[in-house]
Amino acid sequence: MHSLSIAEIIDKLRKKEFSSQEITQFFLKRIQQNDQKYNSFISLCEEQALTQARAADANLAAQTAPSALCGVPIAHKDIFCTEGLRTTCGSRMLQNFNPPYNATVVENFLSAGAVTLGKTNMDEFAMGSSNETSYFGAVKNPWDLRCVPGGSSGGSAAAVAARLVPGATATDTGGSIRQPAALCGITGIKPTYGRVSRWGMIAFASSLDQAGVMARDARDAALLLSTMASHDHRDSTSMDRPREDYSRQLDKPISELRIGIPKEYFDQGLNAGTEKAVQEAISSLTKLGAKTHAISLPHTHLAVPAYYVIAPAECSTNLSRFDGVRYGHRCENPKDLLDLYKRSRGEGFGAEVKRRILVGTYALSSGYYDAYYRKAQQVRRLIKQDFVDAFKEVDMIVGPTCPSPAFEFGAKGDDPVAMYLEDIYTIAANLAGLPAMSIPCGLVDNKPVGLQLIGNYFAEGSLLNAAHQFQCHTDFHTQTPKDLT
Repeated sequence: MHSLSIAEIIDKLRKKEFSSQEITQFFLKRIQQNDQKYNSFISLCEEQALTQARAADANLAAQTAPSALCGVPIAHKDIFCTEGLRTTCGSRMLQNFNPPYNATVVENFLSAGAVTLGKTNMDEFAMGSSNETSYFGAVKNPWDLRCVPGGSSGGSAAAVAARLVPGATATDTGGSIRQPAALCGITGIKPTYGRVSRWGMIAFASSLDQAGVMARDARDAALLLSTMASHDHRDSTSMDRPREDYSRQLDKPISELRIGIPKEYFDQGLNAGTEKAVQEAISSLTKLGAKTHAISLPHTHLAVPAYYVIAPAECSTNLSRFDGVRYGHRCENPKDLLDLYKRSRGEGFGAEVKRRILVGTYALSSGYYDAYYRKAQQVRRLIKQDFVDAFKEVDMIVGPTCPSPAFEFGAKGDDPVAMYLEDIYTIAANLAGLPAMSIPCGLVDNKPVGLQLIGNYFAEGSLLNAAHQFQCHTDFHTQTPKDLT
């Protein structure tokens, strides 16, 4: 059963070839037997999952026009609040936090009849590009257990790549869906900022965070995103747009598609094997009728420095609530209130989170706000304008997702800047609020390479269409790690 896509699971559930309870039990057992190799899950909810599966089976049997995802097992990144199931954000600070409510994303899947298997591992508070910062231990890449799966949504990516779950939710602040999707050889999409509610999604950088999905292929991603994306009056940044069925235009030809190839994405920092795979993927798109255009995004080189002022500044503010008073980790026997604050935060947060809080607090402090934070926001506007200008000439922008395939654990741990540069091609889409996705496009040294597609605002359907057409004529998305059992 683990070889089935979500679309195939839906078809077989409707044909009653197996029940939701049977396939839920299958995946729970598969996780229990195999995840010690990958460490992709923080929590499993076996009893709750089986209860949901039985309810889905009853709905399917009653033939009351159930949702497409009714009975389909999925997993949630451990950044989404789940009622009665702990939500840790990969941090000691929240290791025992049990939310009293569900995030809107979780509510949407529950309303659709999907079954929650558990919560996936992640970089602490979504801060990282390698999934090495989790308090619960690093996640391993199923393609090479010596290598990182990417971050921060590495648990979701590894779980899908290892076929422990058919699909999973994830979040993307600077590339945290696309980068791990690329390094693990799966499909991941970050929608337009505001397309998916952030209510109940624990905040890292509020103007950048966006929820999305990870799946085996574009068709599965379309099914998941159609359920996830909705307007939410509880989220002031949620866009008031009607729901969309992203599966409807998957089979549309891409013969009229204009693809922009930014010269800045093919610079000297790009791995030669990665560049070759991406160029071959672009050639495949042109054979399907797409037309390529050379474009320039002149402020690309400023994306990383702008992001690493804005994101830490926002994280400094968002994480100030974790002080040991109301919820979260509390130190033992504090001497006074100041000691409570200092030791609770010092013990509860890991090194990368502390580093970003310090950077962000400095950037927002008196005397430095204009020099750093305001200037970074001005640069952000220039980066957005680059995309606005580009989309006057093209429909989509294509390039590499990451500068190189997955690297080994510890390779960049002593150099935060080198780690930050792993997101050099993905960050700009977050700064501009654009939809973007990564799809598998080849292998380098038996490690996956991702092709990034960036669309105009609310063009998720077009991205999924192009990705699906590419996957109809290639088999990269069907390839699995060699030791997969």
